Amino acid sequence: MRVNRRTFLVLSAAFAAGCVSTPGGANLSAGNHENIVNAGPASQYLADGVYARYRDRGFFLVRRGANLVALSAICTHRKCKLDAEADETFYCPCHGSTFDVDGKVTEGPARRDLPAYEIFTNEKGELLVKIPAG
Repeated sequence: MRVNRRTFLVLSAAFAAGCVSTPGGANLSAGNHENIVNAGPASQYLADGVYARYRDRGFFLVRRGANLVALSAICTHRKCKLDAEADETFYCPCHGSTFDVDGKVTEGPARRDLPAYEIFTNEKGELLVKIPAG
């Protein structure tokens, strides 16, 4: 199996930091490092929409045209877990904040937009999402 330089460096850094993701998406993490979550084949995320499969892991995947982003699933107001709505917005059931599909605040009390997390693919075509340790 051939691994390109970038993938090798990313995976080497993840192993050196003690943050490893198994093929099923489970994280093995040491300390307070960022985690890399394997979200499966990138081909699963080709259609436009919000993918809430990893909400409990702390992020949503959002496809809009050629852009795929990973947005935090945690409200920036008081760290409650957000719900993805049918209209592709996000709602905080704790205090009522809402965010649009791009993660921008549309209604408070939240004042900060949702952070986006780094995503990349490995040599197997799997989507990897780098999220901060919580």
